[in-house]
Amino acid sequence: MITNDKFVELARTYGTPLFVYDGDLMLERYRELFSFIPCRRLHIHYALKANYNPALLTLLRDAGSGIDAVSPGEVALALALGFSPDRIIYTANNMTDAEFDRVMKTGVTVNIGSLSRLKKCADKYPGSRICLRFNPDVCDGDNAMTMTGGDLTKFGIMLADADEAARIAGSGNLHIIGLHEHTGSGLQHAESVLKSMDNLMEIATKERFAELEFLDFGGGFKVPYKDDETRIDYVDMGRKINEKFDRFCEKYGKELLMRFEPGKYLSAECGTLIVEVNTIKHNRSRVIAGCNSGFPQLIRPVLYGAYHKIENLTNPDGIPSLYDVCGNICETGDRFAEQRLLPEIREYDLLAVKNAGAYCYSMGSVYNLRPMPAEVVIADNKVADFRKAQSDEELVAGILRK
Repeated sequence: MITNDKFVELARTYGTPLFVYDGDLMLERYRELFSFIPCRRLHIHYALKANYNPALLTLLRDAGSGIDAVSPGEVALALALGFSPDRIIYTANNMTDAEFDRVMKTGVTVNIGSLSRLKKCADKYPGSRICLRFNPDVCDGDNAMTMTGGDLTKFGIMLADADEAARIAGSGNLHIIGLHEHTGSGLQHAESVLKSMDNLMEIATKERFAELEFLDFGGGFKVPYKDDETRIDYVDMGRKINEKFDRFCEKYGKELLMRFEPGKYLSAECGTLIVEVNTIKHNRSRVIAGCNSGFPQLIRPVLYGAYHKIENLTNPDGIPSLYDVCGNICETGDRFAEQRLLPEIREYDLLAVKNAGAYCYSMGSVYNLRPMPAEVVIADNKVADFRKAQSDEELVAGILRK
């Protein structure tokens, strides 16, 4: 575990803003899943979209993880880092013909989520081995914008169209080797995972899909962001998952592989964004602590209303007061926290924004032409990798390059 003193040391060494990742904690979360879900046929495919830091991905690769990729770029990165094609599943939506062709040539498992794309695959790539993504008709998640089940979402083939999907696949002699579903991110209820499994397994009959090798139940495992949040009992949930899957395999007449695709669960808690306060402003009823980062570097609060715990690294024993912790971007909504009770914040204090390892750097941008921060990965209690921030000059040169 990285101590607050170590965070301060890293900030002094590498500058701020700075993303710090605890690689050991990420691997601990990865290995936990195998103890939670006692299935000897369990495969974990990390959702690369959550965090694409190459050093973290290398740690997962060496631990045996696969990759869940959602774009040709993510496929290319995974292959470049040494993940074999059989350890990568490509689950894009609304993909273009060119993207589909490019990925099909790599040999990774392609996961198709619409009848339209399935027809095109049957026509152009007859005999291919593919996976089908179905909408589990279960809606859950920590925000409406990250719920991926139900009839209001764009993801997956409807369960009622399973027979039509099987017919189209048969017309092109496609080998359906896997079925996939994903309910949402930050699942609030363990029952949602079990219900979505039931719905997928109900259509996964031998008569309809006789060549299945795996069932993929997506990801979305919740992690606590607030101190008063309790962790889901994943031991109990994992036992129920395994029992349910065993019963299905017995009925199907074949032992299949079980796949899950966690992103946030593996990397969220391992990440911390360290920022420096440069301005304290008293605006009548509000005290604003302005810092040297902003929402393009950690967008979840302004995008989803997400909560991130904040710690004062350099004045942890200060008298608590209420602050709006604001960024340096020309937008009123550029806040990491509003009316947050924190130890006294002074100019030049260092603040740690916690749970910043998933969907933070990976969703970043250079809005206002502010380069993304540096990143440092700690593993085995030492710096395993450091990626420096792009300079203003390098950013501008990239814009002007023809």
